[in-house]
Amino acid sequence: MTDQYSSPTPPAASNSADWDRAPINWTNMILFTLTPLFALTLVPWYGFTYGYSAYDWMVFILMMGFCGISITAGYHRLWSHKAYKAHPVLRFLFALGGACALQNDVFNWASDHRRHHAFVDNNDKDPYSAGRGFWFSHIGWILRHYPSSSQDFSNIKDLQKDPILQWQHKHYLALVLFMNIAVPAFLGYLGGNIIAGILLGGLLRLVLSQHVTYLINSLAHMWGKQTFSEKSSARDNPVIALLTYGEGYHNYHHTFQWDYRNGIRWWHYDPTKWLIRSCEWVGLTSDLKRVSPLSIETARLEMQYRKATERCDRLKNADTLRARLEEEYEQLKHTLDLWAQHRQQWYAAKSMQIHDQLHEKWEKNALRDSYREVRYQLKIRRQRWRELVQSFSEIPQVTA
Repeated sequence: MTDQYSSPTPPAASNSADWDRAPINWTNMILFTLTPLFALTLVPWYGFTYGYSAYDWMVFILMMGFCGISITAGYHRLWSHKAYKAHPVLRFLFALGGACALQNDVFNWASDHRRHHAFVDNNDKDPYSAGRGFWFSHIGWILRHYPSSSQDFSNIKDLQKDPILQWQHKHYLALVLFMNIAVPAFLGYLGGNIIAGILLGGLLRLVLSQHVTYLINSLAHMWGKQTFSEKSSARDNPVIALLTYGEGYHNYHHTFQWDYRNGIRWWHYDPTKWLIRSCEWVGLTSDLKRVSPLSIETARLEMQYRKATERCDRLKNADTLRARLEEEYEQLKHTLDLWAQHRQQWYAAKSMQIHDQLHEKWEKNALRDSYREVRYQLKIRRQRWRELVQSFSEIPQVTA
């Protein structure tokens, strides 16, 4: 079936002469050529010659996490998508971490990202369209002055009102130098080795943190499952989530971009989600936006139905199988709606302490038992649905 891990053929790339003649961005070209070169040569040379201590590697790990979370929780979910609100202290830390990651200031980053969502996979308007290939979407788009990535702040007027972001934008170069040279050097000094601090906490961390983030623009649009929607090339991939602090559930994100979560299940690896939620407990975040379970499950079911229908049409006795599929789909959808209603009633009763207003014990139990019964019915319906779809693999296809 088409929901398995795959690398589909991306949209055809634009052949516009403007793209072919796009001038080189020499600042970025030099930066993104020299820093990986130095990381590949100086870091191992110094390690073999003088060695790194456990403290040096701890600094590297902590700075990797600080930069990564500042991009995912700050630049991405907070400022680009307004998925939650954050205390000024947290916003200030994210602004510093973003400068340390050296991925431009928030104004430029968020503006590009909002255009990416507005024109996803449009090779002429999406700043890092996956349709132009892995290299372009990963790093090539910032090595030349392409028309799709020209500076246009008309879509971030809300962010331009934030004094912390105004400060970061105004002093971005100074912050970059301070966070990437002074801070690693100081941390290295505390551990007794300034050069090791600069090489691991500064140089190696910078290169790796940048390319980890770029995987979200490139590989997360090419490798994985389209669980909720086929409207964009975005994919869900738990492997990429491990590398990108939870951003690998990218099909979900492009389907429900305002949700502060990317991994919606408790077992999904999404440390960005966990940080945002933890900060809510101590008052550093608020107004966390969540997509309703009904919307999520409905999107998932519709994708499964669409893919199962396509497969069904290629099998023998397609009309009979299609009728069974549609019947199961309608029954599952009805049960899903019923589950959502009972779930809302039950959780509203718990959160609003309606239990205290119900004078009879049987009334409280009836509400609870009704929800449990419908939840069990939904479990059975899902199982029947999965068994029906899986049975299609055992039916021979119609030969041409």
